[in-house]
Amino acid sequence: MQRLVHYFDKPGPRNTETCLDLTRELVSAGAAHVVAASTSGGSGLAIAQKMTTELQAGLNLVVVGHSANFREPGHVEFTPENKSGIEALGGKVLITTILTHSFDVAFSGAFGGYGPTQIVAATLRRLGQGVKVACEIVMEACDAGLVPEGEEVVALGGTAKGWDTVCLIQAAPSKRFLNLYVSEIVAKPRR
Repeated sequence: MQRLVHYFDKPGPRNTETCLDLTRELVSAGAAHVVAASTSGGSGLAIAQKMTTELQAGLNLVVVGHSANFREPGHVEFTPENKSGIEALGGKVLITTILTHSFDVAFSGAFGGYGPTQIVAATLRRLGQGVKVACEIVMEACDAGLVPEGEEVVALGGTAKGWDTVCLIQAAPSKRFLNLYVSEIVAKPRR
């Protein structure tokens, strides 16, 4: 098998449309599960709107957002309008804790040092912020029972806003993180 990897000159939201197109190609080729990161839900709604036909045909789309209180107390970044729009089109929304950003960050801030999840996050970032995000959201969706363990999933991650990374990942829950496998990096920024 041969597939070209799409490298972007720079990270960021300007790459979102290309990532959407690449995802659509993967779904056309048989991918049954798509997991996409989305902070406010705007890019999540965009993929649901672009893939309405595929959703009606049974595509499993899971859009993953930050937990409540992530940026500040009492605040949820994912808008109710985007959530209801995604769900109305047949997608699922998961608002959850970032696996590599919870207890360890609280303890390292209070006591110094680094915990295991922070080391995993830093290691995954060597491949790019979007690859780190893609791995996290697949585990989070698997933890929630929204994608089946062991299935290959198209994962969209990014750097700050929008998407700049598309990966094919064999899903595993966080409890079995070492079974998570990045089968292919389809697109990512060079830096």
